[in-house]
Amino acid sequence: MARRRQVPGRSTLDKDLGKFTYLEEAAQFVARGLVRPAVGLIVLVLAGLLASLYVGNSPGGIAIIAGATLGAYMAINIGANDVTNNVGAAVGAKAMTMVQALVIAAIFDAAGALLAGGEVVKTISSGIVQGSAMPSGPALIWVMLSALLAAALSVNLATWLNAPVSTTHAIVGGVLGAGVAAAGPSAISWNSMREITLSWVLSPLISAVIAAGFLAFIYEFIAYRQDKIAAAVKWLPVLLGVMSGSFGAYLVVQALENVIDVSLTSALGAGVVIGVVTWAVTVSIIRKRAMGLENRNQSLRKLFRLPLVFSAALLSFAHGANDVSNAIGPLSAIVHARSSTDLGQTVTVPLWVMTIGAFGISAGILLFGPRLILIVGKQITRLNPIRAFCIALSAAVTVLVASAFGMPVSSTHIAIGSVFGVGFFREWYMQNSKRRAEYIAMKADENDVVKPKRKATPEEARRRLLVRRSHFLTIIAAWVITVPVAALLAAAIYKILALISL
Repeated sequence: MARRRQVPGRSTLDKDLGKFTYLEEAAQFVARGLVRPAVGLIVLVLAGLLASLYVGNSPGGIAIIAGATLGAYMAINIGANDVTNNVGAAVGAKAMTMVQALVIAAIFDAAGALLAGGEVVKTISSGIVQGSAMPSGPALIWVMLSALLAAALSVNLATWLNAPVSTTHAIVGGVLGAGVAAAGPSAISWNSMREITLSWVLSPLISAVIAAGFLAFIYEFIAYRQDKIAAAVKWLPVLLGVMSGSFGAYLVVQALENVIDVSLTSALGAGVVIGVVTWAVTVSIIRKRAMGLENRNQSLRKLFRLPLVFSAALLSFAHGANDVSNAIGPLSAIVHARSSTDLGQTVTVPLWVMTIGAFGISAGILLFGPRLILIVGKQITRLNPIRAFCIALSAAVTVLVASAFGMPVSSTHIAIGSVFGVGFFREWYMQNSKRRAEYIAMKADENDVVKPKRKATPEEARRRLLVRRSHFLTIIAAWVITVPVAALLAAAIYKILALISL
């Protein structure tokens, strides 16, 4: 047997040590991939421990602990999948880094859930399945546990497949499917389902129109003016005032409704005051930031970066207020079923339940948020700080209004609707705007540039489309199948749990 030839200058010991080095590097690579799931598991354990402190040794406490654990699991998945709706546009426009976006989203999502999430939680926990139609309290508990597990699994799978789906669709489909499996179609509040479905259809259309309206305003009064920097100094504080005023009015109503009775007129008055103060403060700030900037679009985008960060924070707050219900609505129903014999009574939301949802969403954002955050920001239409500002502002206003009415709309629908609204409006505006045509002609005359006009071929016209139609069809298809998939999975899980409990 021939002897293995030794490499000059390298001993056998060096080779063996090199092998151990490779093993250590491989172990570290695998360990890094396990850190985030391990931290997520710790969050689930903490949620179960918090629930155990609430239930103590009371009968039926296991169901509440299981519901708290599954609620935290669902909240983590919501944070991982929905964070792209909050800050995807800002990251895509390069107005903030990934780390900045994740931190802002985590903080303001938690604040929105704790301060303003109670109204929508009541809709998920008691507005879809009628508790009085359930054969028993345990049946309602199995329904909510099945809905939570089915929704969490479906969203987890979608996130793994890099698909931004609607977590609201998932939980509503889960509650619907498990409720029908438990007590038949009569257990479902079909009037509530009609209202929810209508909001799903209308909300992306409304957000698209609002986003297009803001972009049209900016184009007409700022971007295509001869002195665009001066126009931005004049109108950007007004836009910030409108945004902060509407947000302030909503916050006054939602945050103080359980402390004092606040009328709509008082809330609107508070919003006007907040808006005026914001306008007065930002006038000098925007003027200082505009000093020395050249009169061109690149300078204009710099002025919109800071407002875009503020609007992303607003959208994160709105997302927490609305989508926390997807995680803890069923958990609230479980707690209510264990503490009350009247299953038809309005469900109240304990603070510890809200805490699990709020911090679960924040954990999901920080641990798994980067996976999908660029889908909305870059792959549908090209964004810059101006367009991203319109998207974030439109989505925030739409979600806040929906949350104030207690409607569990999909933040994914609203964010995607805003992105498509901006993209389609840009396609129309570039072809039909007289102001843009006059502005381009003026610039051409100033630079003595004469470009011959040539009609674009069909292939060139197709390439100039600013919205990727393939993404539009794919996202619509994902929205359509989310509800039936979650419903069928929840019904199957309920049947399994019912057999085990016999």
